[in-house]
Amino acid sequence: MKAVLMAGGFGTRIQPLTINLPKPMIPLVNRPIMTHIIELLKKHGIDELILLLYHQPETIKNFFGDGSEFGVRITYVTPLEDLGTAGAVKAAAKFLDERFMIISGDLLTDFDLSRVLAFHEEKGARATITLTSVKDPLQFGVVITDKEGRINKFLEKPGWGEVFSDTINTGIYVLEPEVLDLIPEGENRDWSQDIFPRMLAESAPLFGCNLKGYWADIGNTDAYLEACGDICRGKVKIGIKGERRGGEDKQVFLGREARVERDDLSLLEGMVVLGGNTQVLGQSRLKNCVVGRNCTIEDGAELEDAVLWDNVYLKRGCRIRGAVLGHNVRAGQGVVIEEAAIVGDETTIGDEAYLKKDVKVWPRKVIEGGAIVTTNLIWGEKWRKSLFEGALVRGLTNVELTPEFTAKLGAAYGSTLPKDAFIIAGRDAVRSSRMLKRSFVGGLLSAGVNVRDVKMVSLPVLRNKLATFGEVGGVHFRQSPEDPAATEIIFFDADGLEISSSMAKGIERVYFKENFRRVHYSQPGAISEIPRIYDYYREGFLRALDAEALRAARPKVVVDLNHSPAGDLLPALLSELGCEVIELNSHVHESQSVPDAEQAEKALDQLSLIVVTLGATAGFWVGPSGERVCLVDEEGKVLSDLEALCTLAALVCRAEKNGSLAMPVQAPLAMEDLASNAGITVQRTKADGRSLMDAARDRKVLLAAAMDGRFAFPAFQSSFDALFTVAKTLELMVRTGLSLTQVCKSVPRRAYRHLQVPCSWELKGGIMRKMSEDSVDLEASFIDGVKIHIDGDWALILPDQHRPVVHIVAEASETARAEELMEGYRRKVEQWKQELLEGQTP
Repeated sequence: MKAVLMAGGFGTRIQPLTINLPKPMIPLVNRPIMTHIIELLKKHGIDELILLLYHQPETIKNFFGDGSEFGVRITYVTPLEDLGTAGAVKAAAKFLDERFMIISGDLLTDFDLSRVLAFHEEKGARATITLTSVKDPLQFGVVITDKEGRINKFLEKPGWGEVFSDTINTGIYVLEPEVLDLIPEGENRDWSQDIFPRMLAESAPLFGCNLKGYWADIGNTDAYLEACGDICRGKVKIGIKGERRGGEDKQVFLGREARVERDDLSLLEGMVVLGGNTQVLGQSRLKNCVVGRNCTIEDGAELEDAVLWDNVYLKRGCRIRGAVLGHNVRAGQGVVIEEAAIVGDETTIGDEAYLKKDVKVWPRKVIEGGAIVTTNLIWGEKWRKSLFEGALVRGLTNVELTPEFTAKLGAAYGSTLPKDAFIIAGRDAVRSSRMLKRSFVGGLLSAGVNVRDVKMVSLPVLRNKLATFGEVGGVHFRQSPEDPAATEIIFFDADGLEISSSMAKGIERVYFKENFRRVHYSQPGAISEIPRIYDYYREGFLRALDAEALRAARPKVVVDLNHSPAGDLLPALLSELGCEVIELNSHVHESQSVPDAEQAEKALDQLSLIVVTLGATAGFWVGPSGERVCLVDEEGKVLSDLEALCTLAALVCRAEKNGSLAMPVQAPLAMEDLASNAGITVQRTKADGRSLMDAARDRKVLLAAAMDGRFAFPAFQSSFDALFTVAKTLELMVRTGLSLTQVCKSVPRRAYRHLQVPCSWELKGGIMRKMSEDSVDLEASFIDGVKIHIDGDWALILPDQHRPVVHIVAEASETARAEELMEGYRRKVEQWKQELLEGQTP
């Protein structure tokens, strides 16, 4: 039988290990990763191999030759361009005239491949996907099958709210040759995104075979270290070359002419592999280590969970734990290298140097003696596994988000945009935001992108301009509302929406590969201003309101502006609408920090007191970025975010006749109660801001709201806008003749509870799978997370996208019932966590 090995990837996520090697050639226990896959295929009777190459093909050809040395027959196919996973296989179609298997050349697995072949034959399948369960399904395609194993749903790299199973596509397929007829010649096609979904739509016999066993996608350096550690701890069995020594408590494999001084193995623990001609001298200690060929480890070295490639030299007293050292690395006396550090080929490390955890060093670098290396030598900042949290990059100001970092981030962003395009850049009133924005703008200019710098501006004003024309995107720098020591950079697309996850990943790829577009010295982008940006906003703002009704009523309003840029705009707009405005904290203050929770509470207490004292119609607290708003009624009561949501929805339903409300899945059922009485519909969406804003682009939507005090009225703009919310709330009150107190009291009351349960990232997929299984016989919806409806009450399990927690939300007609639902699902989540942890225990 034949197998196709996918061996053409660039391996950018596992750099710097792949700077000088194609990914399938990375050493795993001193042999290329792909060698172990070839041995697995041969074990199951598959000895005719087609290797699909693309990146550094000669390195692979020179090593494997015709395959005779490995007991197989190898044919090489090298497409002239990147055709995708399916398009590349199509290029080898002339060699595939019978049933064949596809497998990645950079996996580590001990799966029973014969079982997959038997399953395929038994089911009469045209295509069979090998499935397995993993801790973190976000990085893979989730596959859902029926009881017979027939596939009925794909989710390609889902968010946590979409994870209804932890069963994923392993990239191992068994196919009949006619499947190749679905792939156009010479065109880019992907199995998971194009071919399999098409087969599913056509009801072709597409099956999933679920296997247990070891499976690891060695996609990044952490996964590589984990795979090496799993081998040493016996979690997966592979062929290891060398003479086996040691007793039951240790396994030592010695290559030809490898030597441990005085042949004393007492200082070696666990599994230790020493390549040919390697020497371990003096009293060096090694535990669970793989050492390549021609290495020298001098006296007094201590290595644990370390991987050394060929020709590494460690001088006396080196201490290395959980790190990888590439070919020809030289480390001086007393060097310390911490966990997850990666040292590229031909790097020289001076005496007593210290490489901190997670540091990545690209090849051929020189680290001076005594240096304490806390940052990556390429980018100059702490290594980050992922830059983005949704559409946002966050980090400690001048520590993680440095001018160097933001300049390169700007260059990466600019490199993903068309040359000579325009973007908008804005910031809040904080000086550190200005500092970092200026560096970021420099990076954009270097990529040939023009910047319209609106300087200090409220976020709704920036997004309002983006929604018009002329720019392909925008960025806004602000002090983090969660941590005053941190800065956030928010990215927007041409419509003013937060950028998609695919666009964020595109920026990350350019950043980590440093594949920046550097334009000619005569062609950098230019900086310009938009002198009338407030005029554009003002015109739309006033046009979207019933100005005559407001001027006739002349409401008195107290507004706390938080020393933000909104102070330059909102009071004048309200005055123009005939409002009597009492401004608090309206002076823009560049040294003023975002208020913490205690300061915000004090500010609201002060606002409440002033509203009552002056007999104002209402009071409003506007967040520093101009998105979030808190409401205070005429009696001085500060409305919670939930009360504000219900109150504004009630006002809209009282004032309008047709349209819809866009609400997140966890918003209370009062939305439906209020809307049905007014002939208005409710559209439920995912909880993230982009999904809500996307829904709000429908002009039939009257109100879109998040659960944290952010509101959008699409009659003006589909973005969250606290400034417009203030004016629109006053207008709705005038039109309905109702006060905030009256409206709030009229909202149907139900018990609403929300709880956060700590949940590690690796358990989230399993938790959602168990929740899906638990809800099989119940009325359930899967818009975001899993929501269960029981006799008019409901409970929601929603994994957090950016933190290791799971949200449990419950609503019921009675308080006791809401508590019962929340507590019941809390116990279930804790029980499922325990079961999953026990299942991981060997």
